[in-house]
Amino acid sequence: MENPRKGEQAMKVLNLYFTTTGNTTKVADQIAATIAAGGHQVDTIRITANTSVDLLEYDLIFVGSGVYEWLPGKPLRSLFSRLRQNYVARGEIRPGSPLRQGKTGVVYCTYGGGHTGVNEAIPTAKYMGQLLEHLGIPVIAEWYLVGEYHGKLQRFSTTGRLGDISGRPNKEDLRQLAELVQGILKAQLPEINS
Repeated sequence: MENPRKGEQAMKVLNLYFTTTGNTTKVADQIAATIAAGGHQVDTIRITANTSVDLLEYDLIFVGSGVYEWLPGKPLRSLFSRLRQNYVARGEIRPGSPLRQGKTGVVYCTYGGGHTGVNEAIPTAKYMGQLLEHLGIPVIAEWYLVGEYHGKLQRFSTTGRLGDISGRPNKEDLRQLAELVQGILKAQLPEINS
């Protein structure tokens, strides 16, 4: 990935995620490495009960989670609930959700899809995108990355609808992800500098 061209400003990027198994950490780490290699500032934050962040401080926001009963993990949902309440109180969420210039978002999730495939993950991505869109930050991509099952559910890694997903996300998944991130960065540079 090329660094921003002369005269172009590096973007300030947030990479916010939650995981319990480590699948989403692999994805978040690849996103962070690709962004940093592109010469941009990236803050990668794994969500905990004490996470505090202001989404509006960033030009580009990546939000990711594993899929837990068709939704993001509870710590991410709790954080988004607190943020929504805060943004409403500050007057940042307005009727019609007017677009904010120079700000965009990407949501991603890791999923096993043991019963109904990617359909299990779609509600997770849609949920994560709603806070961004309510703030007027358009979600320009939703990424669904296959991740193996762990622990008591590990058998679904070989018996579920997606076939054998052992070891995923794997090197090839992460290589393809890096290309997607590079494409997003290239597409956003003119937006940030306008």
